[in-house]
Amino acid sequence: MPGGGMYMAFNRQGRSCQGIKSIVTGIKRIHSVFGNFYTIEQNLLYFTAVAILAMTEALPSEALTNGHSLEKKNKKRKRENGKHESSSKIEDVTSKPSKEERREAKRLRKLEKEKDTNGKVGELEKNAPEINGSHEAEEALAKATRKAEKARSKATKKAERKESNGTSTIPEPLDGEDKITKKPKQKKSKTPPDSTSNYAEDPALTALSKSEIDDFLKTNFITINGPSSSSLRPITKFPYLPTTDSTPFAAFKAPTPIQSAAWPFLLSGRDVIGVAETGSGKTLAFGVPCIRSIIRSMTTSPPSKSRGPTKAVMVSPTRELAVQIHTQIEALAAPASLKTVCVYGGVPKDQQRAALKTAHIVVATPGRLNDLINEGAADLSNVNYLVLDEADRMLDKGFEEEIRKIISTTSPEGRQTLMFTATWPPSVRELAATFMKQPVHISIGADNPTGELRANTKIKQLVEVVDPRGKEQRLLQILKQHQGPKNKNDRILVFCLYKKEAARVEGFLRQRGLRVAGIHGDMGQAARSASLESFKSGQCPLLVATDVAARGLDIPAVKVVVNVTFPLTVEDYVHRIGRTGRAGAQGLAITLFTEHDKAQSGALINVLRAAGQEIPEDLLKFGTTVKKKGHEAYGAFYKDVGAGGEKKESTKIKFDD
Repeated sequence: MPGGGMYMAFNRQGRSCQGIKSIVTGIKRIHSVFGNFYTIEQNLLYFTAVAILAMTEALPSEALTNGHSLEKKNKKRKRENGKHESSSKIEDVTSKPSKEERREAKRLRKLEKEKDTNGKVGELEKNAPEINGSHEAEEALAKATRKAEKARSKATKKAERKESNGTSTIPEPLDGEDKITKKPKQKKSKTPPDSTSNYAEDPALTALSKSEIDDFLKTNFITINGPSSSSLRPITKFPYLPTTDSTPFAAFKAPTPIQSAAWPFLLSGRDVIGVAETGSGKTLAFGVPCIRSIIRSMTTSPPSKSRGPTKAVMVSPTRELAVQIHTQIEALAAPASLKTVCVYGGVPKDQQRAALKTAHIVVATPGRLNDLINEGAADLSNVNYLVLDEADRMLDKGFEEEIRKIISTTSPEGRQTLMFTATWPPSVRELAATFMKQPVHISIGADNPTGELRANTKIKQLVEVVDPRGKEQRLLQILKQHQGPKNKNDRILVFCLYKKEAARVEGFLRQRGLRVAGIHGDMGQAARSASLESFKSGQCPLLVATDVAARGLDIPAVKVVVNVTFPLTVEDYVHRIGRTGRAGAQGLAITLFTEHDKAQSGALINVLRAAGQEIPEDLLKFGTTVKKKGHEAYGAFYKDVGAGGEKKESTKIKFDD
């Protein structure tokens, strides 16, 4: 027929009829309506359309050879399926869904959107009717099932995340699944656990009566406050220490008060605040428990390759004090094969960097330690023993930010924090409240439970009011008096206020033929160390220094301290004179007071009175009013107000009649 020839012609030329599919579909629908009225024009039109459609959709060849055979086969298939339709219609080749099928697919999509959050599709699967020959319905059902599985997986993951966060919320089980009852996890308490199991009290100490313990505390002016502070007794004798800890004290008679009171709590793993006068043996008070803590942690937990070896950090305000602490700690650590390093400024960092790689204990000043932390040379993530020595002095020198940075690099969990200080000002209290966990507060000193400034009662304090122009001559007389032929090797420490003043006084004494050394801020670290060592050895029994040597330095057998110029604060005065009278020995402090220092007269009188010292009449003439403490930024014009905005009353020293 002409349709077949036309198809062959189109096929030989290889032409495509893009975009004519819609036209062919329309022609086919016309033929299906008028299928019973065949004319030449209709046949021609039909076969032409079939030929074009064959090129675009690749119809079977039988549709070309016999145009009416396709119709007959379709009718026969309908009869076999039991469908009686009008013989004037043939099956749509494109299988376009009917209106009922589209309506049913729409209903299925609606049911899909209404499924619950746990991804249940039971209702959808149950109510979805089977539609023979409906491709869209099957796809809709498959799509709904996939989305339901996806929602199911998402809900399960969400429940697992909530469970890992300590909550008990879990998704509802799906249809057909067993319900699992899960108990909520117990939240961990923030209260630190009692660690008294780390320390076993000696039976002989336990056998002492309560009255004996009370007498010991009263005699040594020991005040202990804090949670469970009454459950542990002070270690009054070295034999009461654990066997491995008592060895370094074979040459000593008895522990100092701060050592006796602090050791039981430190050996138990408690945080401790120790407020004690200078020269009270604080270094060994925190040094002995430090060694024991490191040994215990190394035996209970294996070393971590990803974290540094450092287990303990001790921070002090000055280089000299850091060196002194390191010397004593090194002696304690050597028998236990523990490595130590002292980190401070003024010297190259290379050697310190190398030592930090293997050091178990780090003794440092705040500035240099922060530098090494920022460089990545110091890793404190494994530290569980932290000591802040002379904490009040470090805050006075503006090291609060550095201290907070150092503490933040350590892990708060399992960390034991110690703070030793000579005074207990608000700034130190705030720092302790931020980083310490239920600390035990130990105060040493007569009538000093609050940690107010007190001088060592074993030091005799002499104050002389002199003319400013005659200070150097009076100093020379004092030195000749206390370094005569019989005691020419007695160590005397002379304090000046300024660096240039110290250099001038040192030169003045050297010109007079005295063996003298100097130490102040303008000197290099090597020169400062050499001067300090010559003074300790007795090669130069006279040392002229600024306040750089006032804090913490344990220089043995200092007989006399002379203040050529009164310091800027009475706190510095107390720490200056604290270089003598150490370890229970008697000491002497002589202060040359001038009219230029009269602003400090009230505070000085207060210190003398509290220590039971004689107050000269010339000093009382300057007045007893305590000068208001100035602010670092605003000076004397700083308005001191309380937390609620109220103005604080001025302080005036009063004496009993």
